[in-house]
Amino acid sequence: MQKHSLLKGALILSVAGIIVKIIGAIYRIPLANIITSEGMGYYQTAYPIYIFLLTISTAGIPTAISKLVSERTALGDRKEAHRIFRVSFAALLVIGIVSSTILLAVAKPLVFILGNPKAYYAMLAVAPALFFVPLMSAFRGYFQGMQNMLPTALSQIFEQLGRVIVGFALAIILLPRGTEYAAGGASFGATSGAIAGMAIVYIVYLYNRGRIMSEVESSPAVIRDSAGTILYKLLAIAVPITLGASVIPLMDMIDLGVVMRRLQFAGFSVTEANSLYGQLKGMAATLVNFPQVITIALAASLVPAISESSAREDSDGVIRKAEVGLKAGILIGLPAAVGLSVLARPIMMMLYPKEPEVWRVLQVLGFGVIFLSIVQTATGVLQGLGKPVLPVKNMLIGSGFKLVVSYVLTGIAWINIRGAALGTVIGYMVAGMLNYWDVKKETGIRLGILNFIMKPIIAVLGMAAGVTAVYGWVYRLSVSNTISTLSAVILGAIIYGILLLVLGGITSQELNMMPGGKRLSRLFKKIGLMRK
Repeated sequence: MQKHSLLKGALILSVAGIIVKIIGAIYRIPLANIITSEGMGYYQTAYPIYIFLLTISTAGIPTAISKLVSERTALGDRKEAHRIFRVSFAALLVIGIVSSTILLAVAKPLVFILGNPKAYYAMLAVAPALFFVPLMSAFRGYFQGMQNMLPTALSQIFEQLGRVIVGFALAIILLPRGTEYAAGGASFGATSGAIAGMAIVYIVYLYNRGRIMSEVESSPAVIRDSAGTILYKLLAIAVPITLGASVIPLMDMIDLGVVMRRLQFAGFSVTEANSLYGQLKGMAATLVNFPQVITIALAASLVPAISESSAREDSDGVIRKAEVGLKAGILIGLPAAVGLSVLARPIMMMLYPKEPEVWRVLQVLGFGVIFLSIVQTATGVLQGLGKPVLPVKNMLIGSGFKLVVSYVLTGIAWINIRGAALGTVIGYMVAGMLNYWDVKKETGIRLGILNFIMKPIIAVLGMAAGVTAVYGWVYRLSVSNTISTLSAVILGAIIYGILLLVLGGITSQELNMMPGGKRLSRLFKKIGLMRK
């Protein structure tokens, strides 16, 4: 089995994630325009419940599989690595059956408790996905543990294709019957996508099975753990990770109740509150999640990579990989956060012309990207070090700040839904700072203020000025918001990259670690953009 480097693995998942997000944008943006904020309200009522149960079912175990498999592989024990996968698959099969059955059984009473009975069809439609996603996650965790990210990337793409094609088609077909039926059809996309993703990753496994089994058979005989011991090890890693991963979905469910009630307390009607909630969760949050595809992929690659170095007691390797991961998170998250906030109005006018006021939410929520990037990459480092409880604790503390800020500010009429957005930003900020401090304590890394903070900030400030100027100049020439926005985004990325290189915010050594980086490094040095 081919082993991919940390950044190459991250690049593979990043490319797949970008494709997934682009496909998702093709789905979610027109969907919101078709079924309106009312339909998105039904959709967003079911979706947090689904994500919460899905997180409990799958968040920790695939990461645990990845960690245990990578450790065994690093020691040359392919036989036990494959056995870990088989035991994990059986456990996830049981979990999938139980979780999907529970949601099917409680769907109707649950939507009544939430005060949104018309969300029943959307809730019902996502239940079968809870069976297929855990099985798919077992294969993904196994391949990621071998540091082969390609199967995960392929399954992500096909999962999204299945979600989009089926979900969008059913939403259009069912719309004449009512918005609640259309939202249910859109929600069924999650189930169809899970089936498609599972099918692809299983086909990839079958294609490679001969080679896998050959490596397993040639692996030296060792004393094997019992199935019970393997499950214990999996749960020891998975439970804290699952608790940590469950915090955000749990807070989304709390938001569903708290934000709606606080908006009504501020004087908004139920319909108005539902629409504002849909703007936050169904529209602005979609764009904020877009840049996270890269840092999520990076975090997924950090877990097995750092785990491997830690198993070999290679402290220098751990520090080097942690520094690269955290710096990459900062360099990605900072321009994304500033870009979304500075261009919030033209972006939302381009994507949601029927609801132009959504830009006010994005303007606030966009700043959360940088802190969420730090949270994700630092969590990957801590999980790879076998310290999954620390990010759980930090996210819980951050969520406490988020809840207090959201509760207080959302109840103020002139702030309204922006209070919930600001609460999210502050929650991520607190969790990100605590995560970084724990990484520093566990590894001894030192991120220099000049190279890791000041240079990226100077580059991003130049980018912000550039995109503002470019948008205004192109708009005066074209009188087109879409052309002006796209031009500003593209040129903004170029401006940021050039300034970062000129300032020395990224070195040739760091660039050389990326696939194709040596060639780019030589080119940038030749034209004078890179100094070292």
